[in-house]
Amino acid sequence: MREDTVEVTASLQRPVTNEGRSRIVRHVDSFEIQPPTPPSHNGVPRSAWARASRRVSRWHRPYTFLLLLLDFGAAALASWIAIQLFDQAASGFTRSEEDPTWFYTVSYVLLPLGWVVTLWSNRAYDRRYLGLGPDEFKRVIRAAVTVAASVSFLAFATKTDLSRYTVGTALLGAACLILFGRMVGRFTLHGVRRRTGHAGHRMVLVGTLPECLEVYAAVTRNPAAGLVPVAIHITDGYAAARGIETPVPVYAGRDVLALVREVGGDTIAVCGSASAEPGELRRLAWQLEGSGVDLVVAPQLTDIAGPRVHIRPIEGLPLLHVEEPTLSGPALLTKSLLDRVAAGLGLLVLVPAFLAIAVAIRVSDPGPVFFRQPRVGHEGRTFRVWKFRTMYVDAEDRLAALVDRNETDGMLFKIKEDPRVFPVGRFLRASSMDELPQLINVLRGEMSLVGPRPLPADDGDFLGDVRRRLLVRPGMTGLWQVSGRSDLSWDEAVRLDLYYVDNWSLAYDLSILWRTVGVVLARKGAY
Repeated sequence: MREDTVEVTASLQRPVTNEGRSRIVRHVDSFEIQPPTPPSHNGVPRSAWARASRRVSRWHRPYTFLLLLLDFGAAALASWIAIQLFDQAASGFTRSEEDPTWFYTVSYVLLPLGWVVTLWSNRAYDRRYLGLGPDEFKRVIRAAVTVAASVSFLAFATKTDLSRYTVGTALLGAACLILFGRMVGRFTLHGVRRRTGHAGHRMVLVGTLPECLEVYAAVTRNPAAGLVPVAIHITDGYAAARGIETPVPVYAGRDVLALVREVGGDTIAVCGSASAEPGELRRLAWQLEGSGVDLVVAPQLTDIAGPRVHIRPIEGLPLLHVEEPTLSGPALLTKSLLDRVAAGLGLLVLVPAFLAIAVAIRVSDPGPVFFRQPRVGHEGRTFRVWKFRTMYVDAEDRLAALVDRNETDGMLFKIKEDPRVFPVGRFLRASSMDELPQLINVLRGEMSLVGPRPLPADDGDFLGDVRRRLLVRPGMTGLWQVSGRSDLSWDEAVRLDLYYVDNWSLAYDLSILWRTVGVVLARKGAY
């Protein structure tokens, strides 16, 4: 009796026997009979000291080498600065005045080398953390603490009386310079990705067509992330994609690993519930071992920030635990206090600017200096927002004639060349200075410095997901403003506001305020 042999593939479909395969023709995108996939080395033991195949994605190698040079140079530069600042820099090194060779070797070679080794041991060069997210900088800070502790321990153990000011300046300066070098390197990497599309990961998305398209939309929103989908392999049959326009080619019934090599990919992204059969995802991971192809899993969980997601393995099953958003507590009280203090100081400092703007408005068009309009705020409460008037006094009467020219698709009315805006008002809008009086609303607790934009209270109510943005105070600036402002569609603006509500933190607010400065100076999307 003949024993059937099983062929293992990376197609995320139930493997069939050779006997069954002889009677089955797979339906593929090209409607051609595909040759059988050769047996893989699935599960075959490999050397523990070398990969069976070089990793397909290699952009991180020259980038990592550049970071190594920058980090070593930053640590050496910090040592040089400390030596130049303090005359007692060489204290603790015997006979350093006659022969400073050992002192300079420690300062310019061993200490920078120790920084590099510590950074490496803290995985600050791990390609998974380079160029995206805060983990890279967290690991640099962790390495800085380790270096400082190691130097202190060595000085204590050897009873070496080092210059504290010199050591402190060298270590703190090195940490700051390394962080600055990482920021410059990341900025350069993002520029290369945006302009050329290189230095990224070429992904093949695997799953049902709706799941793959959702992941495609998510990963392509930010070109700087370096995730470039090049193909979609659907698991629900090629017929599911008929008549649907897709941004990348769609395949079905193919061996996924062979497809990755065909399209020049280096990463497989399993989307949502692509793995219908138990154990298929694990077998795919086995199949990819030693192939140099990365495997990522994109669950059906979007717009959730990293700090709220934790992986908790239970009996070999990795569970994603999603924390509730922080909408109360000490952090929110701190945010409210900082808002009011900053608003009060800002109003005092900006009094001369307010007077100059008021005079310019009155000269441009006689009428009130300020424009006040009902807006919906925290928990649906209505308040009147303060703004410098930028339109002629009869703007509301002329609105009906301009409704058909609205350039937005949501609740707001926007025209790039609005004839109701007088020249000084156009400048105020472009520079966002018309919104400075909203500091009054912040001081009164009706608004925050950072939050969703306050929307008009025409109907006094919002429907569906839009109501969730009312869980926090509206802000003078927010994720919507720093991501495109009036150039965004209504759906994208709502998505960004909801993302902020679900994932806000004090650090995130500071990041948005910093980004606001660049957006205002560049006048992006302001009209």
